[in-house]
Amino acid sequence: MSTPRIPSGSFSQLGPINWVLCRILSKVAGTPDAHLFSTLGRTRGLFRGWLFYSGKLMPGGRISRKETELIINRVAYLRDCGYEMDHHRRIGARFGVTEELLAQVKQGPQAPGLTPRHRKILTATDELMDTKNLSDATWAALAGEFDDRQLIEFLLLVGQYDSLATTIATLRIERDF
Repeated sequence: MSTPRIPSGSFSQLGPINWVLCRILSKVAGTPDAHLFSTLGRTRGLFRGWLFYSGKLMPGGRISRKETELIINRVAYLRDCGYEMDHHRRIGARFGVTEELLAQVKQGPQAPGLTPRHRKILTATDELMDTKNLSDATWAALAGEFDDRQLIEFLLLVGQYDSLATTIATLRIERDF
């Protein structure tokens, strides 16, 4: 791994609020320093706004936690983002994403054994990542599974984790595990 372009922040760089948030988030993640948070925390108020937004998507979204983790893991796999994969493999396991299902997610929407619903979700994820849009056929298939609010949430979730993978890669944030 390359040297981080911006290292994790110290107490003085994070400020007391972000430092406490980073300690709590690191403990929840099961690591002494969740480098993503202690790096982004250097932005002070922007970090807290991002945490609020991110938390409304995951864990606070309307898409089931299991399906949210399938989407995040697929984005992480497509973006080759080990940091996201490390964390969301562990989180996903708590919500029923088995190693077998994770292997199917990595294989993609054509993987044998996927449910039709999961196949539609992964197809939409792949298409959105590839084209930054959804065809009418893919949209209709996804709309058969999600309500309007979940459809919007799906778009924001894929975009959030694609953007996060870009940030992690560009800043060369160190993996935690």
